[in-house]
Amino acid sequence: MQHPEVKAFLHAPSGTFSYVVWDPATLSAAIFDSVLDYDDASGRTAHHSSDEIVSFVKDHGLCTSFIIDTHVHADHLSAMKRIQRQLGGKLCASEHIGAVQSHFGRLFNTDDHFACDGSQFDHLFTDGETYRLGTIEARVIHTPGHTPACMTHVIGDAAFVGDTLFMPDSGTARCDFPGGDAATLYRSIQKIFALPPNTRLFLCHDYKSPGRDEFVCETTVAAQRRDNIHIHDGIGEAEFVAMRSRRDATLPMPKLILPSVQVNMRAGQFPPAEGNGVHYLKIPLNAI
Repeated sequence: MQHPEVKAFLHAPSGTFSYVVWDPATLSAAIFDSVLDYDDASGRTAHHSSDEIVSFVKDHGLCTSFIIDTHVHADHLSAMKRIQRQLGGKLCASEHIGAVQSHFGRLFNTDDHFACDGSQFDHLFTDGETYRLGTIEARVIHTPGHTPACMTHVIGDAAFVGDTLFMPDSGTARCDFPGGDAATLYRSIQKIFALPPNTRLFLCHDYKSPGRDEFVCETTVAAQRRDNIHIHDGIGEAEFVAMRSRRDATLPMPKLILPSVQVNMRAGQFPPAEGNGVHYLKIPLNAI
């Protein structure tokens, strides 16, 4: 199986991993799940994290073909639009992004100029769609459950799974966001488990489980099927749904969900500036 090169970038405050993946033969690259630095106390953004990615791409002579968010993140702002301005490439999301935009468009009372059809992105991937990263074959798997627009990208022997799975000692994603569903997540994970056992799985988050002092971003299908504390082989759908539902009922909302979604559903762009030239993020009160 073809073997792309992968470089991980950790954003420690949110436990987020971004990735540059490329074909060593052609240097064609994709960037996954980039982070725009954001201070919620001051409302100021910065771009140290995305600049690190941009510098890596330039220093290694890579050509950016795709800039992909595996889903609309709720814990960090996406830097995909800023990276596109610097490196080019197509901004990509799932064809189901409209479901997320419609819900949150209502929540944030966006005006009529906000389209809930994914048109902010350059390309919307469909389930089963194939594409190429240079000479390497790639395909998309729709893996909803955490959100309705989650997708996994399989590029050669590597798969980028977003928040669907965490490291085996951390388990699986929550399913209580709008459009999330634990039974759907269970079935989505079975699609990932059907990949070859040695498939490298690259995760969007890690939270250093008790007893583990380092962030880790990579595992395999075989390790997940054997060791995942929530969904290893032998765990049935009903058992998983009951566990996930109990657990989700105890979880607080992510600290940055409200600012993050407003930017990320716009493909990394801020809401339009108001008459004074300032961009604003809304905080709906008592609404979620």
